[in-house]
Amino acid sequence: MAVTSLAGAPAQAAAQAGQRTTVEAAAGAAGEAASAGDPKNLTELRKQAQRSAQELEDATKALEKRRAEFAAAEKELKEKLKRLEAAERQLARVRQPVSQLAEMLYQQPVGSEGAASFLAGDADGNALRALAKVNHMVTVRQHSVEETSTLAQHTERLAAEAQELRAGNLLAEAQMAAEIDLLRKKSDKIVKSLTRALVKLGIKVDKVEKAALGCNPLKAANADAYPNGLIPASMLCPLQQKGHRLRADAAIAFVSLNEAYRRQFGRPMCVSDAYRSLAEQQAIYYRRPGFAAIPGKSNHGLGLAVDLCGGVERFRSAEFNWLEKNGKKYGWYHPDWAYSSPFEPWHWEYDPKIDEVV
Repeated sequence: MAVTSLAGAPAQAAAQAGQRTTVEAAAGAAGEAASAGDPKNLTELRKQAQRSAQELEDATKALEKRRAEFAAAEKELKEKLKRLEAAERQLARVRQPVSQLAEMLYQQPVGSEGAASFLAGDADGNALRALAKVNHMVTVRQHSVEETSTLAQHTERLAAEAQELRAGNLLAEAQMAAEIDLLRKKSDKIVKSLTRALVKLGIKVDKVEKAALGCNPLKAANADAYPNGLIPASMLCPLQQKGHRLRADAAIAFVSLNEAYRRQFGRPMCVSDAYRSLAEQQAIYYRRPGFAAIPGKSNHGLGLAVDLCGGVERFRSAEFNWLEKNGKKYGWYHPDWAYSSPFEPWHWEYDPKIDEVV
């Protein structure tokens, strides 16, 4: 098994190298296109990052599963070795009467006369009993030899199984670790390309080698760990529209949508509100009762909603109609309730599931 796996390792490494080159080229090309303001490629780059993260997660889980299976196999092997030790102890007990018989016959040997008498047919009872004991001793000894041989073969087989198991596991784990390292590098490269693209599009990202946490789409789910309206600023990504922030995946999708909108209307989207802290939700709720969600219940507090201006706030305007038609391509939609109860044409929300389907 180990020889076969080792023979396939160079081919696998070459394939991985080719895959890495292809991925890096794709990420670089997508990054350049995105930085030039191509919303579709920016979206694709973000989705590549998410797919890469999923691949990395799956590979890591596979490695953990492999380790768990190996641990179980090791446990089973130890149990076999325990049973083997018990069998050897049993064999030692079987051998004991054999040695006792040998000692007794040594003290009371069956001499040549006894054997001759037995063959002549006039042996006494003692000679017959002695010969019977010799016969029993030979039988028991033969049985012991057979058991010893069986145990020896069993021991050799277990040792071979243990060696093969350990060698196979070490090789498989090394290959999987190399794959995980490759996937991690791939993910990091895509995220860096995405970060550079965001910076060129006007997003204020920290000047570090890796993407700022708030604009890393792979960390978007971390924001879910915080209560509505209490997400730290470090977990939110700024928009091109100064002073407004969203959760990373929603923000990057909005940047893509904003670039498509800019191409259509020659200007960026106008944002009047995005993420709202709990205090801001309370202030708006008391200022505009009936036109704001109960504090702590608003999608604004999750970093997944925006209020728009610049024409979108006017129902059935060209801007509204365009956004209604094209928003879902980027995961943004106008919720059903906002068409009537209450009527809020300016309110739009992001849904990662829609973004995945479209």
